[in-house]
Amino acid sequence: MEIMPALSRRSFLTGPLLAAGAAALPLPSRAAVPLAAGQGPGVYRYKLGDYQLTALYDGTWYLPIDGKFMRNASGAAVNRALAAGFLPPRVLPISFTALLVNTGTKLVLIDTGTAGQITDSAGFMNANLAAAGIKPSAIDTIVISHFHPDHIDGIKTKDGDKVFDNAEILVPEPEWKFWMDDGNMNRATGAVHKYFLNARRVFKDIAKEVRRFKPGDEVAPGIVSLPAYGHTPGHTAFAIHSGKQSMLAMSDTVRNPYLFVRHPDWQPIFDMDGPLAVKARRHMLDRAAADRMLVEAYHFPFPACGHIVKRGGGFELVPVMWRPL
Repeated sequence: MEIMPALSRRSFLTGPLLAAGAAALPLPSRAAVPLAAGQGPGVYRYKLGDYQLTALYDGTWYLPIDGKFMRNASGAAVNRALAAGFLPPRVLPISFTALLVNTGTKLVLIDTGTAGQITDSAGFMNANLAAAGIKPSAIDTIVISHFHPDHIDGIKTKDGDKVFDNAEILVPEPEWKFWMDDGNMNRATGAVHKYFLNARRVFKDIAKEVRRFKPGDEVAPGIVSLPAYGHTPGHTAFAIHSGKQSMLAMSDTVRNPYLFVRHPDWQPIFDMDGPLAVKARRHMLDRAAADRMLVEAYHFPFPACGHIVKRGGGFELVPVMWRPL
């Protein structure tokens, strides 16, 4: 027995049943309270074995892009991928989320945010650290993935003062070797030359306090560095282990999920060595999907963590289910 005739989407939205119901309702009154402008604090805690991880939101940079943004994909293809992610065309939203690892004995901060030195819509990590009830002086170790400004600027204020007074700073050896080399800096142009100058601004007067590690080394209890070269010459990701659980903190190996998870072979101009970055990205996504590992990535939408599954020739990010506690 047919209970209700089939309705097209248009007839449902415009049909007499909806119209009659709407006519019976009172007209909405004007709101007496203005709409709020902001969300709650950008802090999200979750467990990994015995460790507590805290995602610290620093903000989002809405970067205009053009047809030259991708080396091996057209502007039209990029815009279609943005549209598939329900994002506007020709704008890349770059979210920044640092990761704090509480091992039970140490507080380890992986990357340090922008310190408000890149865009006015970012620079909130320290405020969110305070919202999490943690003072900068409580951080024991800072581990840096690479020397792009959005990852190292938070080490110092705009005036050059150290933010984390008691923290040991660890950086990848090949990253230090590349960016602190005067010959490399003299050959660089454009934005890359500015990155060289910025690395010196951040590190030059504290060089003796900075410890270099070889990618592959354990940098803190349960945190093992992973070479993921290509984005920069010494770019490094991290595997975090506690108990029987593991997570990949992918740094910039994989950035916007609607572009680089779904299209892992794309090469943006951000990657200094495009083919090498693709190799690292595919390797990491394959591992995460095969092992069903939790992943975190610095530029994923907050809280920047989830799981990876294979989809055709690419992959898909499945975000974590938000938990209030």
